Amino acid sequence: MCEISIIMLRGENREKVMESVAKILVEGTSIQLTGILGDRMTVEGSIKEINFSRGEALIISK
Repeated sequence: MCEISIIMLRGENREKVMESVAKILVEGTSIQLTGILGDRMTVEGSIKEINFSRGEALIISK
């Protein structure tokens, strides 16, 4: 299984907002994250990059 960490970019700052994410659903500027245990979080922003070899997705904060 491929899980990734979600990193929120706010200017020069990087903040890990969620680990072990298995599903990302994008609807406009709303991004719903679902973890492997079913936990959910919704963030506002846009996806800048998803890098599976590093195991992370970068989201630019709105």
